[in-house]
Amino acid sequence: MIQKLFSILVMMIPVMLFSQDDESKYVSETDPLVLEKLDQWQDLKFGLLMHWGAYSQWGIVESWSICPEDYGWCERRKGNYQNYFQYVKDYENLKTTFNPTGFEPEKWARAAKDAGMRYVVFTTKHHDGFCMFDSKYTDYKITDPGCPFSNSKKSNVTKEIFTAFRSQGLWTGAYFSKPDWHSPFYWDPYFPPMDRNVNYDPLAYPEKWEKFVEYTHNQIMELATDYGNVDILWLDGGWVRKNTEQDIRDIHLDRLKDLGSGFVKTDIINQDIRMDELVEKVRKVQPGIIVVDRAVPGKNQNYLTPENRVPEKALPFPWESCIIAGGGWSWVPDAKFMTGRALVHMLVDIVAKGGNLLLNIAPGPDGKWDQGAYDLLKEMGAWMNTNQEAIYDTRALAPYKEGQVCLTQKKNGAVYAIYLAAENEKGMPSKIWLSSVQPVEGAAVMLVGVDKPLTWEKSGNGFVVNIPEQFQKVPPCKYAWAIKISEVKK
Repeated sequence: MIQKLFSILVMMIPVMLFSQDDESKYVSETDPLVLEKLDQWQDLKFGLLMHWGAYSQWGIVESWSICPEDYGWCERRKGNYQNYFQYVKDYENLKTTFNPTGFEPEKWARAAKDAGMRYVVFTTKHHDGFCMFDSKYTDYKITDPGCPFSNSKKSNVTKEIFTAFRSQGLWTGAYFSKPDWHSPFYWDPYFPPMDRNVNYDPLAYPEKWEKFVEYTHNQIMELATDYGNVDILWLDGGWVRKNTEQDIRDIHLDRLKDLGSGFVKTDIINQDIRMDELVEKVRKVQPGIIVVDRAVPGKNQNYLTPENRVPEKALPFPWESCIIAGGGWSWVPDAKFMTGRALVHMLVDIVAKGGNLLLNIAPGPDGKWDQGAYDLLKEMGAWMNTNQEAIYDTRALAPYKEGQVCLTQKKNGAVYAIYLAAENEKGMPSKIWLSSVQPVEGAAVMLVGVDKPLTWEKSGNGFVVNIPEQFQKVPPCKYAWAIKISEVKK
């Protein structure tokens, strides 16, 4: 009776996958090349994420409207939305009208570099299975003759993006969806899809599932071998994973921690694509590549990715907040972008907690960014030009933040106290107090951006720094001001 009640409760609870920043689930890497690369990646701090596909023509939330789950954020409102199966046909026919002739990766790359971004992660394939690269294993791709953009010299957009960003000195990362809702080996047309999962039992149809595993490996190996140096393999769709009976019980127990109303929208199915084997193959051709198997606890999740939020505290492992700059993950009409002040403060907050910021900007159906994206990055670039030394190559320093001041620390011991201006605070305060750090005798205390020595006095275990009147009135930049301390007491 108790077991039956437990099962009923489980089925009433909305799906709760593993947290993207659950400390207890992180497994440290052991490959020395990967560890070295992860350390370098943690120095980069600021990257660009781009969701782009044929779905941008409808201005909808990526692939999700073809998933037969009931969520308000992915309901069907375009095409024949009252008939699911006709809607999917209409959605997949977007391939035949996708012609982003304004595609300008060189302009994106320059804007990203000027904003201080150091790496890019591009959606080579989202859950709908539409490839933004020239895969030989499917015709559902931008380079297929059935897509008008295939006539362009730039039709292999993944290659064009990677080339453009590398030329500006940025690292490249390939976002790749493990589920593929177009593949007949994942959503078998004989069976109706019920949710985001494979629509048959892989244990009951092992030959069919093996074809999907091979398909997935083949496409990822294309990206690993045909697109130059790839620094990050960023895998999405964490429900495609090996699930033992114990894993499934653990997920059920996690669900029970957050009881809610509604009905379960996804099941838990063992979908083993042999990640260990795949990662080993990828690293033979891309030694040291960082692998991010999102939401799948284990050795193949080299860093964690809290989504559209910033953790409240510093995390003791490599992590990256992926955040929407404006609109949605994919392009939407009339997107409203965050302010320059909000972006500066977010980056500082994330870096002070030891993380990286991966900012999402979505190209439109014409292959262009909204002007709002360029305006935002220009503001960010102006701030970074002044303060980048307080951001790059730093690590977290407890207590990370005091009031309006965030702390970062260089590997050589130099500390930066970054004062976050309040909403209407245009000038610097006359004094800034810190109780958690104190310069050593004779330390240089400078205002970043002007190399101006500042006077300071001890205050308990901390110190107070005096800001000259001229900088109170005319600060070196907007939104946040950094003070460099050459050495602090241990």
